[in-house]
Amino acid sequence: MPDATQWALMRKIALITGGGTGIGKAIAERFAAAGAQVIVAGRTRASIDAVAGTIGGEAFEADVSRESDTRGLFEAILARHGRLDILINNAGIPGPILPLAEMDVALWDECVAINLRGAMLCLKEAARIMTAQRAGVIVNMSSLMGLGGYPMRAAYCATKFAIVGMTQALAREVGPSGVRVNALCPGAVTGELMDRVIARRAALEGKPAEQIIREHYTDAAALGRWVDPREVAEAALFLACDASSSITGETLKVDAGRF
Repeated sequence: MPDATQWALMRKIALITGGGTGIGKAIAERFAAAGAQVIVAGRTRASIDAVAGTIGGEAFEADVSRESDTRGLFEAILARHGRLDILINNAGIPGPILPLAEMDVALWDECVAINLRGAMLCLKEAARIMTAQRAGVIVNMSSLMGLGGYPMRAAYCATKFAIVGMTQALAREVGPSGVRVNALCPGAVTGELMDRVIARRAALEGKPAEQIIREHYTDAAALGRWVDPREVAEAALFLACDASSSITGETLKVDAGRF
């Protein structure tokens, strides 16, 4: 029997910000496999070109923290395709890994600019397009740290808590136009980003990386393991397709059971 999700996004136009690596890359690959025409956006030309080339998608270099870049990205999509069906609002950085009492304000501002301002600018443009066409789906990438505070990650937590709030607010604003808005909250996901976080924590706490992983990530999960980026992509596919047609304003954890 064929996979029921094989063509779940057939002929849909899907934008994935931060699509060159990690979770964004996994979502781009999964959406393309489900039939979507995928636009991969990001700040690093080499990585977005590589992903787009592999999946037969399109690459667009943009820094979503810059309003002109974000507006140009959405205008280019409209000019080429005439519509936008799906936004995966995924671009983000881990931010400073420091106690709040030692916070570097410049690093705080950078984290807020990309994770929060960038997300807002994409929501602003997508909401305009989707309400006009009276259809569309937005999936915002929050985090398990958008549901509960975590030591030495105050900047990241602040931005990801805000993503949940914006998700709920926008869902109410655009719902009457048939547009759905939800948030994904991944837990500890394997990849280069998490490797950098662990290395930084290990240096700050004076512990081996393996101990940091065991104490804070794998042993803390009911399933006793990491989350794979492809598992987050499957959850994003569910929220983007008609299988979740009555779900909006919600948060979905993908965390291997980190209660």
